[in-house]
Amino acid sequence: MNNNESQSNSKKPELDDANKDQYTYEGDEQGINEAVTDEPAGNEQHADTTEAAEKETKSDAAAAPGHYSAAAVAAPAASKRKGSAGWIALSAVLVIALIVVLIKPPFNGISGGAGGDSVATVNGTKITKDQLYDKLVEANGEAVLDSIILEELVNQEAKAANITVSDQDVTDEINALKLNYGTDEAFDSLLSQYGITMEDLRKDMVLNATVRKVLEPKVSVTDEEVQTYFDENKATLGGNQEQVRASHILVDTKDEAEAILADLKAGADFAETAKAKSKDTNSGANGGDLDFFNRADMVTEFSDAAFALKDGELSDIVQSQYGFHIIKRTDHKEAVEPNFEDKKSAIRTYLVGQKVSGISQSWIDELRTKAKITNTLKPEASADPADSSEPSPSAEAKE
Repeated sequence: MNNNESQSNSKKPELDDANKDQYTYEGDEQGINEAVTDEPAGNEQHADTTEAAEKETKSDAAAAPGHYSAAAVAAPAASKRKGSAGWIALSAVLVIALIVVLIKPPFNGISGGAGGDSVATVNGTKITKDQLYDKLVEANGEAVLDSIILEELVNQEAKAANITVSDQDVTDEINALKLNYGTDEAFDSLLSQYGITMEDLRKDMVLNATVRKVLEPKVSVTDEEVQTYFDENKATLGGNQEQVRASHILVDTKDEAEAILADLKAGADFAETAKAKSKDTNSGANGGDLDFFNRADMVTEFSDAAFALKDGELSDIVQSQYGFHIIKRTDHKEAVEPNFEDKKSAIRTYLVGQKVSGISQSWIDELRTKAKITNTLKPEASADPADSSEPSPSAEAKE
């Protein structure tokens, strides 16, 4: 359970996105490196969200003295895991590329064509598709074009080597990405959070699978490396830690807790007492139930007491930073280890991808050097001395 949550059911899963090394093919500063990376690009946003939630919790407490958030036994989020959106969101370059393709006016925007259609009006004045297209090209055209050039270079190299990418190759890429998120459910939740469908992701993984298959013969991953990765990352590979389920009653003073504990030992119903007397009103509404939680989810004092109990057993009075608790353990789940045989193929793909990323930049630089690339996006640029004096790499005609 996380102390930023405001519901008594603390089961909301926190994606286990341990900060693995980048898994990306760094083909170009603006092009390919958005496709599959676990770089914590969402870290700042996550930190802001956490801070905002903490402020909201404090504000709620101030507004309603004696009432607590449902996370009144949760461990403080002092070591939040890094963000998880970096590898998954489509880059701005590719998004702009899609927009440009969708609105590109036919016949180079000749007057009277669809490019003259209005996309907005301002006090009766039309803004046309032509205008929008021109602005997009002006702002992002070079980056978009460079990304497309890069993809074409990779595809041509794969074709020359008689390399094709199958559906299974794409599935292998996705399974490698899933390694950091433990379960399919957690991974699917992340996709949903960022509005990415599995179809979107599969399309985005084709280029990465192509680069991996082209460069895979240049790297090697041993069985020992696969086993070592598994042994060192079991917590993020779908295994489950030991969990308990417990209910609690939270009060402000030890005297209150002692009186309630005496009533419970005399036969009072725990759930009804929690509803009537617990200051954690969220869990109290559910009879004090906190659902299943890991040891690290709760503050140390609470977890130590809950995990030491047997099912159905009451604790003594437990003091934490939130007040005084009486805990009743109701269920227990043993730790579950991930299965090596189920994970070894994905681990191998992941490790190959890491090693490929280390050599991909020099490989792509070599492809650019050998290729003849002519950029006519801005033909008028040749008439401008300032533009022609320092052409971009993608604008040069290379023999």
